[in-house]
Amino acid sequence: MATELTQPMNFAVVSRVLVSVAAEVATGVQRAVVGSDNVRTARENAWDAIQADRARAAARAEAARAVAAMIAVAPAGRRRAKPLTTAHR
Repeated sequence: MATELTQPMNFAVVSRVLVSVAAEVATGVQRAVVGSDNVRTARENAWDAIQADRARAAARAEAARAVAAMIAVAPAGRRRAKPLTTAHR
């Protein structure tokens, strides 16, 4: 007996099959190129993203501290410099 498809072949089914095959091919190529031990996992990618977010947050905090320190040491009565104007007539 032959097994029959339970759903008709339509665009959505064909698209899912093509994406699945493409993902398998890409994974196989990655394993062949970098080796099975060096394939990145979703967990590793997520951890790297967390570390990058923390580094950006630390850089923003450091910049905020530097700006606050510059404002704190600026003389209170200091005014902004006058804008440069064109030559007087």
